[in-house]
Amino acid sequence: MELSTKEYYSDDQKDRYSIKTKKLSYELCHQFDEIKRVCWGKPPNNTYILKNVNCEARPGEVMAIAGPSGAGKTTLLDILAGKIPPSRVLGHVLVNDQTMNAKRFRRISGYVTQDEALFPFLTVRETLMYSARLKLQGGFKMATARVSELLKELGLEHVANARIGGESRRGISGGEKRRVSIGVDLVHDPAVLLLDEPTSGLDSTSALHVALLLKSMATTQGKTIALTIHQPGFQILELFDQILLLSNGIVVHHGALHLLEQQLILAGHLVPPHVNVLEFAIEVAETLVMDIVESEVKDVEQGYEHLSRNPNQRHVEKHKICYCNTRFGEVLILGQRFSNNIFRTKQLFVARMIQAVLVGFVLGTIFTEVSNDPRRFKLKTQVGFFAFSLTFLLSSTTDGLPIYLQERRILMRETLRGAYRISSYIIANTFVFLPFLLTVALLYATPVYWIVGLRREIDGFLYFSLVVWMVLLMSNSFVLCISALVPDFIIGTYLIAGLMGSFFLFSGYFISREDIPWYWIFMHYLSLFKYPFECFMINEYGGEQGMKRCLVSVEGQCIEYGDSFLMQQGLKRSQKWSNLGVMLGFIIGYRFFCFLVLWYRSYRTRC
Repeated sequence: MELSTKEYYSDDQKDRYSIKTKKLSYELCHQFDEIKRVCWGKPPNNTYILKNVNCEARPGEVMAIAGPSGAGKTTLLDILAGKIPPSRVLGHVLVNDQTMNAKRFRRISGYVTQDEALFPFLTVRETLMYSARLKLQGGFKMATARVSELLKELGLEHVANARIGGESRRGISGGEKRRVSIGVDLVHDPAVLLLDEPTSGLDSTSALHVALLLKSMATTQGKTIALTIHQPGFQILELFDQILLLSNGIVVHHGALHLLEQQLILAGHLVPPHVNVLEFAIEVAETLVMDIVESEVKDVEQGYEHLSRNPNQRHVEKHKICYCNTRFGEVLILGQRFSNNIFRTKQLFVARMIQAVLVGFVLGTIFTEVSNDPRRFKLKTQVGFFAFSLTFLLSSTTDGLPIYLQERRILMRETLRGAYRISSYIIANTFVFLPFLLTVALLYATPVYWIVGLRREIDGFLYFSLVVWMVLLMSNSFVLCISALVPDFIIGTYLIAGLMGSFFLFSGYFISREDIPWYWIFMHYLSLFKYPFECFMINEYGGEQGMKRCLVSVEGQCIEYGDSFLMQQGLKRSQKWSNLGVMLGFIIGYRFFCFLVLWYRSYRTRC
């Protein structure tokens, strides 16, 4: 049966929306088809998270979803928010009595998750401002006016210029962070607001402040608000218009608080004095669950079987997403935000600059003038200097991994809401790191090149600096790509260390290309060490001067010149620039692959 596709959405954010679920059931998939977006088969023991849930969240009211752990509260909220694909759900989710279009519904709603995905080094005003500029049309002035209004509405004016803070830096309080998280999803003035345990982890005063704020928005602005709650206090409980009590995925109660108390009395339960009615109901929820009629369970099971046999029945409509900014505007805004994060992260910015200068001077003093005295010239020592330089340069960029992982959480949340394109994030990230890593490259190359005594020509120094810059960009792109793949920092660190070690092993420094087994030869050409290592040697020993430069002499007789050494290594002059092209290909390739992975992650969540 084809569902109605009548539009219920409007660009007028003053419209009101009611959300209903009818016979909503959700079961864990035994196998999920990523292409057709349907579940195949059933898991053992019929693992239903939700069973025939009927509820309604109305405009101007606050509906609280409560229940013991594992009752299905967050799952239901994810379905109402459109995070779980419609193809995985049996039943109907209706918005203003019309079938929900998840992609478009996410544009007119806000979803505040339990974990606060905020940048610790941005101020409260900057956090809201960047969100407003990405989500609102009308430019900077409109965003500024909206942020000023939000700061006053959320009671954050006194901390507007304070940084959010994190584990390593103290910032605003927990209650203020929660209000900032709410504000981030309120900047576009959504008609529907969904929140996952907005009071968890807060003291009673902060929790009451958040609950009063939500109640005020519902009554004065007509917003539809639904939230999950865990152990609310008496004062907070009185602010809710409806209570939806779940137990093992089944609706135990849906209605006002006083009706819940009556239901407890009819079931033979007497609420003890000075005990929270909802907390008591959660404790005895199992006894309130009526036996499910066997035919009703069969209906749910048959519904899933029919859904599996008819994958096209629950199609997902495709709508072109309209963004508030042009691609150039998105790149500009994201670039400004990313620049602030980098410059304020001392471990990444200041420490990186100091490290580049210190290592440059230290290595210079270790390998000083190794090439200028023919009596003590050591070819292997200078080649070892090139190898160690690459080891330092390629390994020093892994400090960006935690920042990328933190950004990925925020990226997924913002792109899910249609704030900007993933490609804009990749481009902005690239443009920000280009000048930053160029500065690092010059700070390292300038002292080490002249102190070591490499080829004393300006073109040699400029080429050496260019290669160092390309190495840093290549490593940065590699880490960015890994951050899109791995689930956490520990696995990412292990994977980067293992791959970097493999790249070094197959670079041609430890074992020549001819001695590498044929089934491992592909690693030689994928090695990030190989191409810059060859560039360093060609720059130093190649060219016109390489033909005249004596590298090894016996009793005053030169037996090996620079060009002959390069021929022994299988290197040609033309590789000086072709290798740079390969390195540029690595930079573009890793960033493009990162884009594909992030796009796929976002696509899976949206569909």
